[in-house]
Amino acid sequence: MVRPRKLFAQHWLKSEKVLDAIVKAAACQPNDRILEIGPGTGILTRRLLPLVQSLVAVEIDFDLCKLLAKQLGKTENFLLLQGDFLTLDLPSHLVAFPNFQKPNKVVANIPYNITGPIIEKLLGSIANPNPEPFDSIVLLVQKEVAQRLYAKPGSKTFGALSVRVQYLAECELICTVPAGAFHPPPKVDSAVVRLYPRQIATPAINPKKLENLLKLGFAAKRKMLRNNLQSVVDRDRLTHLLEQLEINPQARAEDLSTQQWVTLANQLTDN
Repeated sequence: MVRPRKLFAQHWLKSEKVLDAIVKAAACQPNDRILEIGPGTGILTRRLLPLVQSLVAVEIDFDLCKLLAKQLGKTENFLLLQGDFLTLDLPSHLVAFPNFQKPNKVVANIPYNITGPIIEKLLGSIANPNPEPFDSIVLLVQKEVAQRLYAKPGSKTFGALSVRVQYLAECELICTVPAGAFHPPPKVDSAVVRLYPRQIATPAINPKKLENLLKLGFAAKRKMLRNNLQSVVDRDRLTHLLEQLEINPQARAEDLSTQQWVTLANQLTDN
């Protein structure tokens, strides 16, 4: 029997209700090509396979790979790759498998300890967005992280991660998931979120400048923005710019929407 391993932060979903919610959120079509990160024992994989054209599963745990290969290895639309998703060059590995090219959707229960890096690999960054974005990304993540992903400006959970993700994708909450839905139960609750990668209405003229402003702006959330950014822009000038953009000069970083952050960065780039 294969047991969950702490090394890989494994918590296997067992709730039928949550599995149903994930599959529904994925909105699978017969021509969809799914990427699943960390299939575990394959409980979600088995639900997805009959609904889609193909499914590529990337699993780091060798013992789980042996189990999945034994149980699902003869399924024609299933391809299992053993390795670390964060370092795996997926397109290169798929060259040898013509029927599994370019997955267009992601559905995954991902390890909490590497959620940020996984999301960045899937979406890219503000400066280097994914050149071939997925149609949709459905992820089961830690609830606290999920709240930051779909947070609204002005809320306590709105931060630099919120802006970076919302610059690259629309994000919505599908459902919350109690710890008891897993084996073994994690110490925190979870949530299912869905991301729709898309280009923001007005992109940044200088994406690296925007990334730098976000880093500085959210460095001390209790301080006013004009104090956090004074190393790169004069306080009086920033106050004037904020007034021009109809933003309170005493605003903090979390008070600006993603588009306002982009507009501010573009103003500083033009001037």
